[in-house]
Amino acid sequence: MIEFPLPGAHLSTAKMSDPGKESTAPALEPVSHPLFTIGYGNRSLEQLIAVLQANRITRLIDVRTAPYSRFKPEFSRDALQAALQRHGIDYLFMGDTLGGQPDCPDCYTEGKADYAKIRSQTFYQNGIEHLRNLLRASRRCALMCSEGRPEQCHRSKLIGETIHALGIPICHLDEDNQPRSQTQIIDRLTGGQLNLFDTPSFTSRKRYLAKPGKGQP
Repeated sequence: MIEFPLPGAHLSTAKMSDPGKESTAPALEPVSHPLFTIGYGNRSLEQLIAVLQANRITRLIDVRTAPYSRFKPEFSRDALQAALQRHGIDYLFMGDTLGGQPDCPDCYTEGKADYAKIRSQTFYQNGIEHLRNLLRASRRCALMCSEGRPEQCHRSKLIGETIHALGIPICHLDEDNQPRSQTQIIDRLTGGQLNLFDTPSFTSRKRYLAKPGKGQP
């Protein structure tokens, strides 16, 4: 099982070896460019693609647990993938490992998705490792969910905290298409009330059933 640091901590991508011992594990290729995130929110499909192109994104990673939208069917998985491909952007679904509403009942506290519990699950850790490998391959990737404001979405409260703790730069494209750091987004969420000694523990805003319905992040 992969060992992840707590939110707020920063680790290098390779562990230090003991003095005097020869390391047998190859060093991991560092990630030199940020992981982007975006939520389509009130954007049209054309507006979303324009923002991706402006930021030179070559792969969109869908982290919705259920990749469908009843109110915006153009953002449903098949339609979205086809539109992105027409503009030279790859589509990858990872909501099964990085989604904010897993099927596992152990990931919920009083009906809300508990991100600390999700972070401890093997499926989530495997998803993060896959994501790190994609970033090491020098692809400009963006995570996508439905929430326009990053502080309201698990892409900041769950994935963003994990990625930030691993020392990988992250850039949230907010509802106004402005780039924001993970620290800026968490300050938005908490009103700047966290200090260096706090270990934040976030949950989803809403209470959900263990198995989410279509169109929910």
